[in-house]
Amino acid sequence: MSTLLPKLGDLLKEEYKLQKGVRGEVMFLKAELESMEAALHKLSDAPIDQPPDIQVKLWAREVKELSYDIEDRVDTYMVCIDRAPKELHGLRGFIDRCLDLLTKAKVRHKLGTDIKDLRSSIEEVSKRRDRYKVDQVARRHASMTVDNLRLSALYKKATELIGTEKKSSELIEWLMEGDEASKKHLRIVSIAGVGGLGKTTLAKVVYDKLKVQFDCGAFVSVSHSPNVERIFISMLHQLGGRNIEATWSQQQLIDELRKFLQDKRYFIVIDDIWETCVWETIQYALIDNECGSKVISTTRNLDIAETIGAVYKLQPLSRFDSRKLFCLRIFGTEETCIPNELAEVSENILKKCGGVPLAIITIASMLANGKENTRKSWFKVSHILGSGLEDSPDVIKDMRRILSISYYDLPPHLKTCMMYLSSYPEDSGIWTKELILKWVGEGFILKDQRKSFYEMGEHYVAELINRSMIEPFHVYHDRDKKAYFRLHDMVLDLITHLSTEDGFLTTLDGQRPIHLPKKIRRLSIKSSNGQYVKQLPTVGLDHVRSLSVSEEAFYSLPDLLTFPVLRLLDLIGCKQVDNHYFSIICNLFHLRYLRLSYTSITEIPKEIRNLQYLEVLDVSETEVQKLPSTFDQLRQLLYLHVSRTRIPDGFGKLKHLQVLDGTIIVESPTMMHDLAELTEMTRMGLRFHEWNESYENPVIQCLGSLVKLEYLKLIGCNGDFGSRCDKVTPGPQLLQNINMKSSTICAVPRWMSSLCALTILHISLLTLGEEDLHVLGSIPSLSHLQLSVEESTQGCNKKIVINNAYSFLCLTKFEICKTIGVVFAQGAMPKLQTLVLVFGVLETLEKFGDFDFGLENLSSLMHVDAWMGCSKAKSEKLKAAEDSIRTALDMNPNKPTLNCHETNWLKVNIQYEGCQSNIKKILSKVDGVSKKSIIHPKQGKVTISVDDVDPTTTIEMLNKAGMLAQLLSYTYLGGEEDPTRCSIM
Repeated sequence: MSTLLPKLGDLLKEEYKLQKGVRGEVMFLKAELESMEAALHKLSDAPIDQPPDIQVKLWAREVKELSYDIEDRVDTYMVCIDRAPKELHGLRGFIDRCLDLLTKAKVRHKLGTDIKDLRSSIEEVSKRRDRYKVDQVARRHASMTVDNLRLSALYKKATELIGTEKKSSELIEWLMEGDEASKKHLRIVSIAGVGGLGKTTLAKVVYDKLKVQFDCGAFVSVSHSPNVERIFISMLHQLGGRNIEATWSQQQLIDELRKFLQDKRYFIVIDDIWETCVWETIQYALIDNECGSKVISTTRNLDIAETIGAVYKLQPLSRFDSRKLFCLRIFGTEETCIPNELAEVSENILKKCGGVPLAIITIASMLANGKENTRKSWFKVSHILGSGLEDSPDVIKDMRRILSISYYDLPPHLKTCMMYLSSYPEDSGIWTKELILKWVGEGFILKDQRKSFYEMGEHYVAELINRSMIEPFHVYHDRDKKAYFRLHDMVLDLITHLSTEDGFLTTLDGQRPIHLPKKIRRLSIKSSNGQYVKQLPTVGLDHVRSLSVSEEAFYSLPDLLTFPVLRLLDLIGCKQVDNHYFSIICNLFHLRYLRLSYTSITEIPKEIRNLQYLEVLDVSETEVQKLPSTFDQLRQLLYLHVSRTRIPDGFGKLKHLQVLDGTIIVESPTMMHDLAELTEMTRMGLRFHEWNESYENPVIQCLGSLVKLEYLKLIGCNGDFGSRCDKVTPGPQLLQNINMKSSTICAVPRWMSSLCALTILHISLLTLGEEDLHVLGSIPSLSHLQLSVEESTQGCNKKIVINNAYSFLCLTKFEICKTIGVVFAQGAMPKLQTLVLVFGVLETLEKFGDFDFGLENLSSLMHVDAWMGCSKAKSEKLKAAEDSIRTALDMNPNKPTLNCHETNWLKVNIQYEGCQSNIKKILSKVDGVSKKSIIHPKQGKVTISVDDVDPTTTIEMLNKAGMLAQLLSYTYLGGEEDPTRCSIM
């Protein structure tokens, strides 16, 4: 509905030239649907724990299905009217233009007929709305299930309080710590965590332990639908206050509480806070009387917890404690060993419970009450967990109700985004970037003129994390930290159940039983096995708007043209997709999202211009080397991911383009003028074909135009790049990350010191001088610097001393690679916590005579990674290098940790031009390179692993053979057993 209403508004604009009667019908539809959307929002708020009756749910489902159908028809109309004209001239062009006008006239007439049909459907749905009294559905309080589970948390048996002893000690320390002066002030700590994690239980344990140390105390529950007056009355009664008049106002109750507490040392627990405004009201009563009073709150929302006070993020139970609790509930004692035949399945059950006590106790109780403890019965329970099945046991449904409180508290747009996560398999890490792009393709992200689509998506993800619906973690790939998150299995079970019930998404994975809906809207095919996949050709697919297919399932995919309203198509890794298949895809005129990375395509057809609504296109890791001349007609494109690809003239017409991932090849300085037109750009990667001085001014001028740029990657801009420019004006003042590690320049550009938002810089210098350090040190927000230096500046036995004259006020991580001609003096890099040193042992000894880097002088240093190139170096020299570093760290007051890595081979990435079939033959002639070490050879790029070979030797060999080779990067690796690597490019 959120995507349909704006389209109806667009349809009323003059450019669509609706007939007068049709305009009135569209206005009627828009008004009715707006009213129904409001009713749906009300319904989505209503079933916190008790969903509406079946008639109201069927009505809501019918409204959603009707809105889908209306949107499909409106989109089909818009596609026909907006379709890009054919590039034909002369008589043929005239005839085609006349036919186009006739076609559009027919389309407008058909829309009028369709709108009238839709009006009758809308009117019938509206009548049922009155008949079912949908608008009288009120917001409901939590049912007895929720209340009973909360009570059970308050009155746990002592034997069930596993894992709370350590946590309660930590929380007590948080409450009671501080000097004598600070202990007198009111201390507030908020326990935050997902539902069922034991927040209430922990708060009750701490309350029972400490309450005797205070003059008075109270434990009150707020709940999702609070009555603040009742909360204050309960608080007064527990604290020992006088009788309260039933007619007292909220203000009178607050005054009474403040008066009663003004000279008392009190301890109050406020359990289950859902809204900041409720806390803001309650805190008026909590007077800071300097008597050392304490308050604990609990909440599922991290934002609310941070508003309240210090945040104690409650962690799940360890696997050891989870097993103890599991055994205690089933066998009556935590020491009981699980029978061997049940050991494997019990571990799987515990993994799915994810350390959440509520889940463990609920499932264990069901198993304990079962008639038999057999592997078959336990395996059945394990299979049900996370499946979202409607016929799950009552105890699992009760657990869903608890978790559903958090889901129903989400705003409507986040409910939709959360439901979409049911398409991801159990235990999978979900890449934030990938998900945001799919949300864009689905139209889930609301447009905001002040923020890019990616900023909006990140805001959505952050809100879901803060509401404890998803859990963040990070994965390091190619030295870059990528943001991922995961779903708890119980949350996956909930949203899978809701998605299935709503007909939101259909997943065919060959594992879980499903019921194919009459109209499939979103389809994910992960396996070619199973009866449901075989049924697909017989099912109507003309309503599918989202399709994701794995390589394994590709052969079972029906003809693409049976998906006429497809908006999202994800065929990542499907090698069967070739150029011919791509040309078929170009007939899917509704597409907003298209991912063809890791497929077999080698070119983008000119017919790509047919995809007028395309917003996301990913053709990375394919053999596509250039974009077609018609590419500039994709005027709605927001995101493009390519790999080393040439762009056509007119690329600057893509005014909406915000992200250019991968790299495009810049072949002439004039191309920079095109790129300067992309003023919405936030991320961009450029590879210069043959860098020379003529590029410098166009590049600087382009950067001055891209005022929204946040990430910039430059490859091949060697020499004096940027040295003649003090400042880029007006400048990309939002620039946060610059990656120039594949370009070796003579000096750090002075204009970088004016980039106030720059926090990450990867840069490669020919030599390092004092002026370079001054520029780098003056970048105000720089927190992570990776610096590669090709040659020493001062000559043998002379190092540059880094002291407090070079500010580096925010730098917390520093990676210096290859030629380490520096020594740290007292006061250098005052906030540096992590240092990475990458150097050749023999080279360092030959140039500088020792391994003294002054590490003892880094006042905030906590950790050092030392990557030592050891090929040809004798063991005693390696030991001397490690001992020298370790001795310096022992002298550092912080006693930083040290990880030493002996590296003995290189990974070299090379770009070349010429015949791919000759590449192995030529490279195998280089000393130290064998045919087995040549990996990932493909047209235009090759990666080799070599034994201490100078990469320039390889480049020279290729150039002599006419391959026009260019070194992209090379990397020290730590051997097969340690895949971690540190780039020294």
